[in-house]
Amino acid sequence: MAFVERARGRWAEWGRRIATAFPAAARYGPGALPALLAVAESITQAGVSSTQPVLGESVSVPAGDPAGVDGGPPVPGQAHTPMPGQADAPLMDTADAPLSIIVLPLLALATTLPLPLLWAQPLIGAIVTGAASVLSITAFHTLTVAGAVAQVIAAYRAGRHGPPAPAVLVTVPFPILAVVLEPAGQLRVVMLMLACLAPAAALAGIARRARGKALADTAARQVVADSLLEHTARGERARIARELHDVVAHHISMVAVQAETARLAVPGMPAAGAERLLAIGDTARAALTEMRRLLGVLREDAQAEASWRPQPGLRLHELNELLDESRDASGTGTRLVLSGAPAELDPGVELAAYRIVQEALTNARRHAPGAAVDVELHYTDGALRLVVRDNGPGPAGGEAGGHGLSGMRERAAAVGGELRTGPAPGGGFFVEARLPGRDESAG
Repeated sequence: MAFVERARGRWAEWGRRIATAFPAAARYGPGALPALLAVAESITQAGVSSTQPVLGESVSVPAGDPAGVDGGPPVPGQAHTPMPGQADAPLMDTADAPLSIIVLPLLALATTLPLPLLWAQPLIGAIVTGAASVLSITAFHTLTVAGAVAQVIAAYRAGRHGPPAPAVLVTVPFPILAVVLEPAGQLRVVMLMLACLAPAAALAGIARRARGKALADTAARQVVADSLLEHTARGERARIARELHDVVAHHISMVAVQAETARLAVPGMPAAGAERLLAIGDTARAALTEMRRLLGVLREDAQAEASWRPQPGLRLHELNELLDESRDASGTGTRLVLSGAPAELDPGVELAAYRIVQEALTNARRHAPGAAVDVELHYTDGALRLVVRDNGPGPAGGEAGGHGLSGMRERAAAVGGELRTGPAPGGGFFVEARLPGRDESAG
């Protein structure tokens, strides 16, 4: 049993180690494969270069010996001349083969491993890989394909997450080396690829970063605009509540007065009936007191002073005063058109209609100065259809969601109506509100 417990403990410990090693493998695993490929490629290059003589080495062969002619293996005592198209890079001597097998893989690792090891510091990783690549090209005239790919990735990440100017400067040596050194063979292909792709990758990273920043700024501006719109809507709702307070308070006051009058004025009323009327009056007065407290909170929140003027409605003289003010302010024609039999609406509905007309006239003066405005009131089946139309240029871009229009929608919705706005047929802009009558409001 003790052996089983120890074995179980060992397996649990190995499991914890493996679980701990997985995040590191997930982090450094993508960079390990290019590093292995770069090492394998560098070892291959070192093995090939170790079989080539050093450029300019003098060897000799006996006269008439076919060995040592062009295309044959070099023989001691004969001068070696490079073949046309042969790379003119300095190559390792056979005696330096062990050194090349050590140095070239280390350079290959230096051009690839900094990418995953310095993943959290992209600019430093790009600088380290760039310096190793430049050293490998200038000192040993070699660079692995995996090292070139790692340099392109490092340049992109430096542009994506680091300062733009240093990210571009890291890639500047590669086009210069491609022009100055004029490499041949595989190094020429790798150098041309790196000279073209490394700066392009850095610029692509910078562009991606700029686009992400622009999208983030746009989202932040949209959040601010939505917050401002919501704040404006709440302020409009509070103003509507303050204005409707006077209407509701008047009805509650009438309930209290009529209940008290009935209790005192009706002779021979039973005691139970008088008590009920007294309770009705007390309840109405308590409700009126609570409404006044609520109004005080709303006015304190809006920093508005109490107004003792009665709330306006759709009486003809009130509408004429409103239209006269609009004519005096704009200097243009403003007409009032009435159709249908005027119906008596709830005071709250009339107040909402008056404020919608007032706001629509203000918007017409602001966005269509000099345009004529028609205010139409259509009474149909106990309801009201209100239309305010101008002959101006119509809505410009971004005006459809203005604060004035949102306030009018809030007022229409507060009394159970609806509101539509948009370009008017034939030009201009219109505001149309459908507000309920007494029966619809009660329902």
